[in-house]
Amino acid sequence: MSNNSNLKVFLNGFFKENPIFVLILGMCPTLATTSSALNGLSMGLATAFVLLGSNVVISLLKNLIPDNVRIPAYVVVIATFVSVVEMSMQAYVPALYDSLGIFIPLIVVNCIVLGRAEAFAAKNTVFKSALDGLGMGLGFSMALTLLGSIREILGTGKIFGFMLYPDRYGMLIFVLAPGAFIALGYLIAVMNKLKKA
Repeated sequence: MSNNSNLKVFLNGFFKENPIFVLILGMCPTLATTSSALNGLSMGLATAFVLLGSNVVISLLKNLIPDNVRIPAYVVVIATFVSVVEMSMQAYVPALYDSLGIFIPLIVVNCIVLGRAEAFAAKNTVFKSALDGLGMGLGFSMALTLLGSIREILGTGKIFGFMLYPDRYGMLIFVLAPGAFIALGYLIAVMNKLKKA
């Protein structure tokens, strides 16, 4: 397999098949956890770890898993990696774990992760599945961080906790749920415009 083909698989998650801006998948954690850039980045990286690990393991086991228990087996593999992420965050970054709350365990049922397991990892080599998981995960992280950054800047005047302008000039709506929809809508519009250009 050529390096060009491998690069294309990796970059799919950033541009052509970005889970947020193109496929419009995983909207629950996208809208709920992106009130700040740090939360968005953290949720994205947690999901990227799960995507990478589950894609590799599912690709390794694809010939051993019977068709009639395929989906439950994938969910068990994904849940294992989510448990590792959840326990690690709880032990090493408890404030971040508290901030992300229920959305960490919900990675198990995130349609991005299960969709990549079913559509890609179950049909490709371990290396290609690892590239796909890493590309999709980093593309998801990029999208969440971008959305979280915009919401944090407009809502509080900060980015990653660094003040850009006094928070009294911030627009509270961008920290709240409606701001997530507004910012995401504009970002998707910009991405669509850039794709057509």
